[in-house]
Amino acid sequence: MTGSLRPATVRVLAAADELGLTLDIHEFPDGTKTSADAAAAVGCELSAIAKSLVFMVGEQPVVAILAGDHRLDLAKLAGLMGGVTARRATLEEARAATGFAAGGTPAFGYPRPLPVFLDSGLQRHDEVWSAAGTPTTVYPIPLSELVRVSGAHLADIAES
Repeated sequence: MTGSLRPATVRVLAAADELGLTLDIHEFPDGTKTSADAAAAVGCELSAIAKSLVFMVGEQPVVAILAGDHRLDLAKLAGLMGGVTARRATLEEARAATGFAAGGTPAFGYPRPLPVFLDSGLQRHDEVWSAAGTPTTVYPIPLSELVRVSGAHLADIAES
């Protein structure tokens, strides 16, 4: 199966394997770039999409994994990191930090360790869907496993 997958997804599979996780990759040629696109393709609730977004707190890249129906509260993230300000990473900063393009950023498998925070709003679901390295690939994963493999800190990071 990996022969037909793009290199970014193959890297996600390799990282998952190193973490003792087997992924069931689903590919959607029409794309899963946005949470709404992913939920429609998969056939799940928008809140069951675990979107991995990259932000900058000062000079530190930080990954925030949010429920598809939530938006990040920049002040909450900055507070968790002890920083003064947080902002969305540029496309270049996101790729440099994670090794993946925006729209397909996975929850793990980065070239170096990064702080990762997981939106407590994802606890509404036992299983969520996460990006597999490209804007066309996703996989289902138990939330507990997503927390484990991402090394995420569970936090209230969504806008109220």
